[in-house]
Amino acid sequence: MVLDIERSKRPYDNPIPRPVPTEELICDTSKPYSSSDACYPLDILSAQSWTLSDLFGRRIKGSCLATNILGQPTESLCIKVPNKHRIDTSEGSIKRIDSLKNERCYVLPSTGLFEITLPQQDSQAVVFRPIPPLYASRSFTGHGQERGGVQTLLTNPSPDATVSFVYFETLPWFMKPYIHTLKAQPITSLSPPQEDIITSIYYRPALDRERGTQVELQITVPPASTVRLTYDFEKAILRYTEYPPDANRGFDIAPAVIRILPDPSRQRPEAEYLRTTSLLLSLPTPDFSMPYNVIILTSTVMALAFGSIYNLLIRRFVGADEVEGYDFGKVKARIRGRLAVLRDRWFGRARHRDSEKKTQ
Repeated sequence: MVLDIERSKRPYDNPIPRPVPTEELICDTSKPYSSSDACYPLDILSAQSWTLSDLFGRRIKGSCLATNILGQPTESLCIKVPNKHRIDTSEGSIKRIDSLKNERCYVLPSTGLFEITLPQQDSQAVVFRPIPPLYASRSFTGHGQERGGVQTLLTNPSPDATVSFVYFETLPWFMKPYIHTLKAQPITSLSPPQEDIITSIYYRPALDRERGTQVELQITVPPASTVRLTYDFEKAILRYTEYPPDANRGFDIAPAVIRILPDPSRQRPEAEYLRTTSLLLSLPTPDFSMPYNVIILTSTVMALAFGSIYNLLIRRFVGADEVEGYDFGKVKARIRGRLAVLRDRWFGRARHRDSEKKTQ
């Protein structure tokens, strides 16, 4: 796992990125043009302090339940830091230090919360990172909503030794690869070309809505070479109920797992594991507003049609004088009375105005 410590701590200490205050700047005095009236900040991102709570928002509760061959509890957490760095941990843990690998491992207590605090250290002290036996990079190729492709670049940095590994992929059922398009071609190589780059293949096809596709390839990459592994695939169309709420974001594709086979002659007695980056697959997405529009329109038409037909079939239109217990004469007299009152008010005002004009 690779974490950006500054970004992981930002929501707690500094939600909005702001410049560091002047009094908190650490100046790089090793530069020849450094002076007392100018500060050239020192890059201390790799040496800033952090805790598990800062990075993940909580501490570790409990320990690993697995045990080794002797029945002893296994180490739950290991950290690779320089031997001179100071690390503060919670009480109750058992620590093991491997000075050759710059590694510190801890057996966590079965009860309570475990916390690790790494104070700010000297940024000049770094851990030497050995050259990995293999570099891997995976990405999508192609365009369109029907088909696509996957490209994986596998680089062997060793100038004199080949590397053999097992390339393992699990794909969702809606991502259907074409195995006949699977190719492994060396694009850069200082050694003679080899045809048997893929030595064995295991393929288990997917079943719609039941299981995904499983692909296992045993690959050998020559020294100082880069092999490009490619294949095409077809995108399936999902039911509208199978799309997540954020369908336009895409679907996450799990990273490929690479198991580098042991090689005692290269001081690699145990297998090593690598993982490529995950991918984001865009599938054909329907217009989810159309079902809503169709439902509203259909419901409106049905309501108008049903209501009109129901009124014509059930209701009976009769005159007011035919209704039993309804005195139509009283209604007429009441309407005439109202009209007379309005007429008297109107003509009364008009007469009053005429009289005022005559007096003037």
